[in-house]
Amino acid sequence: MARALFNGLILLALLVLVALPLLFIVLQALFPHLSEGEWRGAFSALPTLLEDPQLVPMWLGTLKIGLGVALGSLLLGLPLGALRGLFRLPGAALWDLLFLIPFLTPPYIVALAWTLALQRNGYVAQLTGLNFDSLLFSSSGMMLVMTLNIFPVVYFAVSRALMTSGQRLAWVARVHGASAWRAFWQITLPLTLPALAGGVLLAFTLAIEEYGVPAALGARAGLTLMTVGIEQKLADWPIDLPGAASLSLMLSVVALLAWFCQRKLTGSSDVTAVSGKPVSQDAADPGGWQWPMLLLFTGTTLLAVALPLGAMTLSGLLNTLSGGIHTSNLTLRHFAALFSQQGDALTAFSTSIGLALGAALLTGLLGFLIAWRVAEGKTRLLALMDGLALLPAAMPGVVIGVGLILLWNRGFWPVSPYNTLAILLLSYSCLLLPWPVRYVSSALRQLGPTLEPAARVHGATRIQALRLIVLPLVAPSLLAAMMMVFAVASRELVTSLILAPAGTQTVAIFIWRQFEQGSVGQGMAMATLTLLASLSLMLAALALLRGKSG
Repeated sequence: MARALFNGLILLALLVLVALPLLFIVLQALFPHLSEGEWRGAFSALPTLLEDPQLVPMWLGTLKIGLGVALGSLLLGLPLGALRGLFRLPGAALWDLLFLIPFLTPPYIVALAWTLALQRNGYVAQLTGLNFDSLLFSSSGMMLVMTLNIFPVVYFAVSRALMTSGQRLAWVARVHGASAWRAFWQITLPLTLPALAGGVLLAFTLAIEEYGVPAALGARAGLTLMTVGIEQKLADWPIDLPGAASLSLMLSVVALLAWFCQRKLTGSSDVTAVSGKPVSQDAADPGGWQWPMLLLFTGTTLLAVALPLGAMTLSGLLNTLSGGIHTSNLTLRHFAALFSQQGDALTAFSTSIGLALGAALLTGLLGFLIAWRVAEGKTRLLALMDGLALLPAAMPGVVIGVGLILLWNRGFWPVSPYNTLAILLLSYSCLLLPWPVRYVSSALRQLGPTLEPAARVHGATRIQALRLIVLPLVAPSLLAAMMMVFAVASRELVTSLILAPAGTQTVAIFIWRQFEQGSVGQGMAMATLTLLASLSLMLAALALLRGKSG
């Protein structure tokens, strides 16, 4: 009875959070008059959509950017990851930490920082005289910015695969006469191909789902991507719900295909040695190549981390941008203004903190229950539960936002969260639910299968066994996931822009609006503080996980 009740409650939550928003996207795309409460005119929006002159350029632009970012991430992440995995590199843990920063930094903040650095009369032009304005506001510039933000997924995939598989097979090939280069191409690289392909596909998925960089740079580059096109159909009058739903459905199909390919490649293809025994790390000494390697890592860090974060912090410290980089132009007034009693920053900050805390608690509770139930068997019901919980990982944020609008902006609901803060809580929870599910599922797989049955044998009820045995053992992973959820939710942009009630600001909306209104200093000061808080939480979560694994 208790098990059936748990399953029912979990499925109801997944239905509200995930299934219904996606279902309404499909229904709205098929029945364009659904918003009027009518089912007529099935598929009638399709010809209008296909005749839209912007459709083909949006598709081609999105695929071009996605493929370009995937290729760029491959070219940058593969050599760095291979060097990190194969050689004893000085400061290896520090490089991992530094390359984690761009991936954890919100892309819209990175795009705004790059704009300040490379635009005409930007910081780079002031310091060097070089003008990169035409490069930044082009498709190549967008690919460059997104690549420097996303390449860590390939770097970590390759380096961890090499560190896991070890180099014993490559050393055997060397003993039998193969050159170092031949051993790498014929032994080492094939062993890492599943992880490499998974990382590249994930980079493609992240690129086509991204909203912040295309929105910040795309307009001046004359390029509109799918995510921006969907947001525009919801923001520009007259609002085009069928068009937004159709574009969301198309983008979701591509994202899902890439996501399933990535899971197929990485889900059942762990790289192991033929002996099946644990493999010790046998990284090689780089010898004289150590300094060129360090130069490559340092150059990448300067480009991907130091330059954008430096531009962001400097913008928050300059009294006026037109005053240029001078000590006399430095001030803390933008940071002080954030704490002004009359300012909107504290309100935005407190709103984001409250919503992020709510999302962390809700996803933590639901994610724990889902992972616990899924770990108990392999029935179709549990597989459905697991699939629904992980599905938002493949869904672009703008698609989740459109689905929630289509679902809750209906007259037949007696009570609706639409146009309240609750709709933001639902969107954050839907987007970030996969984090606790993944973390707790991984922790549950490490537990002995007899622990809970042993507690039941000694008289504990199912709830007692869950509360006193399972929960304490997975608590570090669950807490780490909740901290990740809190950090990401506190600065989420796209769903906040399209779902926030009128007059409500979150941290992301505040930064975005400040930049649009020309108050760059205050916006970047807020971005700096938010980023420091987010990174601190994420590093604490990682330390928690490492402490548990150690």
